[in-house]
Amino acid sequence: MAPRSFWKGYLKLSLVTCPVAMAPATSDNEKVRFHTLNRKTGNRIVSQYVDSVTGKAVDEDDEVKGYERGENDYVMLEDEELDAVGLESTRTIDIEMFVPRDSIEWIWFDTPHYLTPDDAVGEEAYCVIRDAMAASRMVGISRLVMYRRERAVMLEPRDKGIVLWTLRFGDEVRDERNYFGNTGSEPVDGKLMKLVGELIDERTKPWDPAMVSDPVQEKLLDIIAAKKKGRKRPAKAKVEEAAAPSNVISIMDALRKSLSQEKGARNR
Repeated sequence: MAPRSFWKGYLKLSLVTCPVAMAPATSDNEKVRFHTLNRKTGNRIVSQYVDSVTGKAVDEDDEVKGYERGENDYVMLEDEELDAVGLESTRTIDIEMFVPRDSIEWIWFDTPHYLTPDDAVGEEAYCVIRDAMAASRMVGISRLVMYRRERAVMLEPRDKGIVLWTLRFGDEVRDERNYFGNTGSEPVDGKLMKLVGELIDERTKPWDPAMVSDPVQEKLLDIIAAKKKGRKRPAKAKVEEAAAPSNVISIMDALRKSLSQEKGARNR
């Protein structure tokens, strides 16, 4: 069953408007979650905010957001003041421009959401915008107030729907030149490239979502299931230390040996 929409509003392109709904495209509901308990009583431990100076618990009504302007000096902002900064983009995704899809690098993508038509009347307008973007290989750029901040968002046609990506703010993306610098400035040996290409061919497989399964979570679920049935806790798994890599004197020899092992394993 599809998750409930957490946002409803309008998709707008010039004078064309249609009601839409939005839901997160990803979920962590299947994660194994734990509560912290008091081992002696089995009761849950409850956390609460305390005053950092007096050490006394703070009532929920007395909690307020604060912006630090100096050491131990804050500007307090009430919820009403934070809500007041909401702009028209709170409920309207007004497509301001279109850009080539390939012009936005992956590092700017933050969180994906599914954007769907919210009534039968507006579905035609939704589909026209979607198909026109797909045909032109363009994506739409707009702004939307989400999570108390106005964010740039990208609308990307995807099969029968539109995926809305929130985009990272400019100050969140670090300059890759500060990390890679002059890495790989010298040309790579063509023979080495050929051998690595062969190794890539040997290991090439079709994409399968099972490739990103979580074996740790599966083992946790096995432990929980065993405890529910009253069985003893399984013995602690022996963790083998990974062998330290040997000093590779010849990359060429290492690649040839790797290819030989790969082909040998395939032919068994």
